[in-house]
Amino acid sequence: MGSFDFVTVFFFVAAVIIFLQLRNVLGRRTGNERPPFDPYSARESEQAPGDNDDGKVITLPRRDGDQPADDTFAAIDAYCEAGTELNDGLRAIASADTDFDPEDFVTGAKTAYEMIVTAFAEGDRKTLKSLLSKEVYDGFLSVIKEREQKSESVKSTFVGIDKADIVQAEMKGSEAHITLRIVSQLITATYDKGGEVVEGDPESVGEVNDVWTFARDTKSRDPNWKLIATESED
Repeated sequence: MGSFDFVTVFFFVAAVIIFLQLRNVLGRRTGNERPPFDPYSARESEQAPGDNDDGKVITLPRRDGDQPADDTFAAIDAYCEAGTELNDGLRAIASADTDFDPEDFVTGAKTAYEMIVTAFAEGDRKTLKSLLSKEVYDGFLSVIKEREQKSESVKSTFVGIDKADIVQAEMKGSEAHITLRIVSQLITATYDKGGEVVEGDPESVGEVNDVWTFARDTKSRDPNWKLIATESED
């Protein structure tokens, strides 16, 4: 019994000593400790002064001192001659959107062109709606519906874009408008419900000349441009 009591007391004393050592090393919680770092919550909490506490982030306006970098205007001057109406229009857009670059825009517009042409041939309403303004979408949709009512189908192969040049640029309020002349190569044919070709040629590559205008609200967080007008030069 004495041996049992001695062992019990020994372990009790050892436990107390270990506890005191840990408290000295780790310290005691005071209620003011910083919580563990969470990179996601950190980004969400980085709101500017004046942000609401209800989770809605207020977009800060661009500072008066924010101006396009010199290399932005240099990229515009490299794209078109300084002092021209086109150059002035592109500079105005770059002043409203400091991330704007004409070459990057043309690259994106070419991708959008292929997507729109392909989606139109396939009757892909979802893709068209995301890339077109309401007015242009309604126009495309009416053609698609008419085609479907006649039980016609379109088979189209996008060969490529030979040329895509910005021909006009301007600011309309906070909206940037850019017009391109696009020359593309397509193989396209429209078939009736019996499988007969009623328009186009499934065996030959045709040249298509389009003038498309894209627009974007420079004050919007949405970086995407939408097609707002189309014109064919054929």
